[in-house]
Amino acid sequence: MNLNMIKFAKNFKIPLSAAVWSLFAGMSLVLFSWTGPAFADAAKVPAFDSGNIAWVLASSALVLIMTPALGFFYGGMVRRKNVLNTISLSFITIATVSVIWILWGYSLAFGPDSFGGLIGGFKYIGLLAMKETQHSRYDGTIPSYVYVMFQLMFAIITVALISGSLVERIKFSSWVVFTVIWLTIVYAPVAQWVWGVGGMFNKMGALDFAGGTVVHIDAGVAGLAGALVLGKRKGFMKENIVQPNQLGYTILGAALLWFGWFGFNAGSALEANPLATSAFLVTNTATAAAAIGWMIAEWIRSGKPTTLGMVSGAVAGLVAITPASGFVNPTGSLIIGFIAGILCYSMVVFVKPKLGADDALDVFSVHGVGGIWGALATGLFADPLINSAGKGLFYGNPGQIWIQFLTIITVAAYSFTMSYIIFKAIDKVMGLRVDKESESIGLDITQHDEAGYNF
Repeated sequence: MNLNMIKFAKNFKIPLSAAVWSLFAGMSLVLFSWTGPAFADAAKVPAFDSGNIAWVLASSALVLIMTPALGFFYGGMVRRKNVLNTISLSFITIATVSVIWILWGYSLAFGPDSFGGLIGGFKYIGLLAMKETQHSRYDGTIPSYVYVMFQLMFAIITVALISGSLVERIKFSSWVVFTVIWLTIVYAPVAQWVWGVGGMFNKMGALDFAGGTVVHIDAGVAGLAGALVLGKRKGFMKENIVQPNQLGYTILGAALLWFGWFGFNAGSALEANPLATSAFLVTNTATAAAAIGWMIAEWIRSGKPTTLGMVSGAVAGLVAITPASGFVNPTGSLIIGFIAGILCYSMVVFVKPKLGADDALDVFSVHGVGGIWGALATGLFADPLINSAGKGLFYGNPGQIWIQFLTIITVAAYSFTMSYIIFKAIDKVMGLRVDKESESIGLDITQHDEAGYNF
């Protein structure tokens, strides 16, 4: 407070304390005029929600456990001499994709769109331009790092699914190279199309809550392409080569997949809210219905229900409900799951033998076909009372079926074509398949110098 103001206060007999408070009020008013807009802008930024952060982090962990679970699910179905190799294909995918996702995968899949909705930009290469306190573009109540981690787990499981078509004959080194190229050229663009802000199918209104097209159709048709390029296993269709080494592994893997899938689907709400609860409920309902559907179909045809059939049906249900999980009510999920069980069983038993491809563990029959049915069913059963963002044919929006169909056809055609080219290129450069002697001995010994069992 300067001397002039003190003199002014004395001349007009203003108490010194009042003069001080007047000065303080004036300075406060000036300060607020400078900083007020900043405070107003800050108020517009949503606060981080600790409950949502905790839920999405937990969901990320649930989705991560699905990939080693997939390794056990696949590993139990192959022959004893290939069990370790089969599990290792899933495990190494976790490591490989985790690195590529940080370096460039996330940026291409979910970075700010730079190419007309076809693929993300390069802003988040290496995540160098992303801060840990930055709000996610996809849900403002969680940090971007949380969303990066959640989507990483989806990328991992998608790539790992493809290995089921290729087991017992693909070179381990070729698989590692394939994961890097396929994630970059196929998965990242498809994720941008369907889920990315500004993605072409996202703008059209395609409904895929947790990955029917991005994950299952994408991986299913890629597996079929790989099986065609690799060729059939030695003795395929000439001898009974299906000799599961340990169905206990397969049952355990399926159970852990069912467990982890709650993070896969309910976590896709990105918030701990009623929509996550609904997705959790319909996921469990459809899975149970599909296991029963497959079991009934198999029981009628062969006279006995098998444990392999029951767990395969459960996986088919998990696949089919994935795109619909955030849009359908429990009754719709029952129908979707039950049909998925019967449909995928019929595909394995009646259609697969006529395709001529050695899709070893039925990736296309379960994930490809199950994903197609689930994506179409979303267009039928999407209930606006569950999620106002989706309305299906049975609720007065027939146009949704066309959008779903166009998305399915485009994703399937792109993934199959590009995957076929990638497999062919790798085969040309470094060889895709092990030699006949290695295949006969087994990939555990020839690829890893280890044995799954020591008797």
